[in-house]
Amino acid sequence: MKLSTKSEYSLLALIYLARHEGGGYVKIQDICDTYGSSKKYLEMLFSVLRQSRYIKTKRGAEGGYCLAKKASEISLAEIIRLMDGALAPTESVSRYFYSDTPIQQEEKVLAVFEDIRNIIAEKMESIHLSDLI
Repeated sequence: MKLSTKSEYSLLALIYLARHEGGGYVKIQDICDTYGSSKKYLEMLFSVLRQSRYIKTKRGAEGGYCLAKKASEISLAEIIRLMDGALAPTESVSRYFYSDTPIQQEEKVLAVFEDIRNIIAEKMESIHLSDLI
C-alpha cells in the first residue's frame, strides 16, 4: 500500500478540522497555510469528503468547513479507502475492492498478501482522527 497525495492531504486536513472540533467552522486558507497545500486542490478533496459526509460546509463570513462526524468515528482506513481504494497489496485479497489477479494462482503467496492486508487493515481501522490530535 502506498498513500497518494490525495490521501495524505485529506488526512492532514481532517486532522486539522479534528483539532478544531467544536470550535466552529475553519477557513480553508488556514489549512492550506498550515500544510502548504493549494486551495484549489484542497477544495477538490473537500468536495469528495463533503459528498461522503465526512465534512460539512457553511457559506459566508462566518463560514468554512468542519467535521460532519465526530473525530472518534472516522478511521484512517475509511479515508484512505475513499481516496485511494484498497488497503490490500493486491486486489485479489481485497475485501472491498476484490478482483482477480495473476498472483492468486499461487495459494501460498496469496496467503502472505492476505496476512499483510489483515495487519494493515486492523491497524488502520483501529486508529481514528481523535487518536492523532
